[in-house]
This record gives sequence, structure tokens and C-alpha cells, in this order.
Amino acid sequence: MPLAHEVTGPADAPVLVLGGSLGTTRAMWRPQVAALSPRMRVVTFDHRGHGRSPAAIGPTGLADLGADVVDLLDHLDLSRVHYAGLSLGGMVGMWLAAHRPARVDRLALLCTAAHLPPADTWLARAAQVRAHGTASLTDVLLGRWFTAGFADRHPEVVAPLVADLTAGDSEGYAACCEAIAAMDLRPLLPTISAPTLVVAGADDPATPPRDARVIADAVPRARLAVLDRAAHLANLEQPVRVSDLLAEHFLEEE
Repeated sequence: MPLAHEVTGPADAPVLVLGGSLGTTRAMWRPQVAALSPRMRVVTFDHRGHGRSPAAIGPTGLADLGADVVDLLDHLDLSRVHYAGLSLGGMVGMWLAAHRPARVDRLALLCTAAHLPPADTWLARAAQVRAHGTASLTDVLLGRWFTAGFADRHPEVVAPLVADLTAGDSEGYAACCEAIAAMDLRPLLPTISAPTLVVAGADDPATPPRDARVIADAVPRARLAVLDRAAHLANLEQPVRVSDLLAEHFLEEE
């Protein structure tokens, strides 16, 4: 069964696949879907164990998450697409561009990292979620997802994210934490041939700009943009700026 997904936009337009952050659903991309779908066919999906996608039985690695997206592309009969991913979605994007280069035309990597040690931190988070559920992470994650005061000013943005997080599958979330713990994509970065945009939030405590610079310096001809007044979910905190960057990268550049 393919990942839960949604397709929006003209059937004959360039296809953009959007991969979301750990603990979120495809709903996190609503501003970008609204902005880009008039000119692009936008595919959003839920990672395994997130939203309406069931968790897999047994261990999960980044290769499994990448293979899920390949299976989705096959299901939708999409041979080659643009891909943008944020956080976990960006990690999947790097895997796809390195291991399945024929499937990725242009690539955008938002608020992500190629390596996120120490592994023990991710394994501890997995254990916490298995013991206490995803809701136990809410306060910590809100402090990482957004800059100070954003949640109070924009409850209409934050409340649906919290609802999706707390309704999430604990085992699916934990398995993705273990995939991140084992991940080191740095050796693969120089092999990525897709034109790549790297975006960082200047105030992101989870994947700060230094992580984005590692990617941008290693991927041939990658371009880096650092957004002020943005933390980890920069696409929601700076929706217009992120949508404009994606449109420029996927639609307007040669």
C-alpha cells in the first residue's frame, strides 16, 4: 500500500513532491500547496507511522523511508519529479537524490541535516515516546519548531500541528527517531547531481544554519538561503518567503 498522499494542481504541470518533518503530517505544507499548486502538480505525503500512513513492522532505516517515496512515485506513475523536504523529509530527499538520481530533477532541502549526533539523544527520544506517547514531546517540540512567541500569536497554525503530533503513532515516530540516530549522509552529498537549494532558519535550534552549510558546501553547485525570524518549521513561520524560494528554484531558474 502506498503512503497516504494528496495530489493538487494541474495534471500537465511540473510535479513537486513535498516531504514533511518528523512528527507532522502532509498538512504542514498547506501554505506551499496553496502558493504553488496553480503552477505545479503538488504531491504531499505522510511518512510511515505519521498521519494516515501505517507504521511498518520491525526496524526502519532511512533507506526504507526513501523506498516508500519511490513506491509512491511508481504508484502515481511519476518517473521524475522535483522534490522538497523539510527535516526528516529533507533527509529522505538527500537519500533519493543520491540513490535514485534518475527520479529527482531539482531538489530543495529545508531545515535539515545530513548527520545529527549523538545517536543516544534520538534513542532516548524513541524510548520516551514508546513509554509516554508523542504528546509527551509537545512542549519541547514547540520550542524547536517556532521562535519565541510565535505559538501565542498564531494558534491557528500551531493547534493543528499539536493535534497531529498527539494523534500520531508512537511506534512509527520512535522508529523514525532510530532511523535518524543511524543516519550519516555526509559521504553521499558530493554525489548529488540535482540542482539543489538549501534553506535554513536562522533561529533553528534543531538543525541550525551550520548543518545547512555542511550540505551546501558538499553538494555540487548548491545554493544556501538563511531565513531570519524562522526556527525549524520555517515553511510555516515564513510561508511567503519559503514559497517564493521554492517557486524560484523549481520554476524560474534555468
